[in-house]
Amino acid sequence: MQNSNDIIVRFGKMEDAEMTLEIQKSVIAESDYLLTSPEENKKTLLEHREWIQKRIENENETYIVAQTDEKVIGWIAFEHSSNRKRTSHTGSFGLMVHKSYRGLGVGEMLLTALLHWAEKNPSIEKVSLAVFSTNQKAISLYKKMGFIEEGRKIKEFKINDHEYWDDVLMYKLV
Repeated sequence: MQNSNDIIVRFGKMEDAEMTLEIQKSVIAESDYLLTSPEENKKTLLEHREWIQKRIENENETYIVAQTDEKVIGWIAFEHSSNRKRTSHTGSFGLMVHKSYRGLGVGEMLLTALLHWAEKNPSIEKVSLAVFSTNQKAISLYKKMGFIEEGRKIKEFKINDHEYWDDVLMYKLV
């Protein structure tokens, strides 16, 4: 799909499951910006493979990876909103980049590939996401890529007894 500075962005395959699950586990373990906490993350390799298979088999979903030197360093997955007719034109994505490769444009490359895929998919008209209000780097990237804030869920996440974060909802029409 895309190649830049020895980083290749391509559609994901089942063979990527182990590496993408490891990225997911490491990101969850070291990030304050994800809903799932490390102790809640119990996804097995088999469950992850089944999840990947659903993305690959559904023409309105996709799974894209970034790799360098045969090593997957990040991934993005688009999931269809539902099987209901009135929301069949929408979906949302999740994006994860290994800590060692952040700040190098990998997230932007993955998001660019996803948007290119969505623009070519006749069923997809709206790409959505939700992001913690404190994740300013991600929000900056999404705004740079043309996403617009469409709302917030105020105090959606309880961090501790006295701290709450909003859930920022963003979208881009394709």
